[in-house]
Amino acid sequence: MTIDECIRDDLTTVALTGRLDSMTAPEVEQRLLARATVASVNLVLDLSGLDYISSAGLRVILMVAKRTKAAQGQLVLCGMNQQISTIFEVSGFLTILRVVERCADALPAAGSA
Repeated sequence: MTIDECIRDDLTTVALTGRLDSMTAPEVEQRLLARATVASVNLVLDLSGLDYISSAGLRVILMVAKRTKAAQGQLVLCGMNQQISTIFEVSGFLTILRVVERCADALPAAGSA
């Protein structure tokens, strides 16, 4: 798992590459929660490099979404391939999380409340 972060003002973009599973979830959770709890942060999670996500990974993303909302910020997911999108759809996460197809579309969405 590779985690790349780009921070600009109140916008943090985090790109995940590899597998988000029970082995990598603790590190991803720690890194994302550190960003999600900053007041009024807009967090864009780029999943275009994600090959696989398990229930442990879904739990991390849900926790980050809740913490971001509690900190008066928002989380936008982008760049999901078909396999990852199907997992989010089956889990019901597509109805509770803000998801955009292209990461370039996430930036305006994150800037508006």
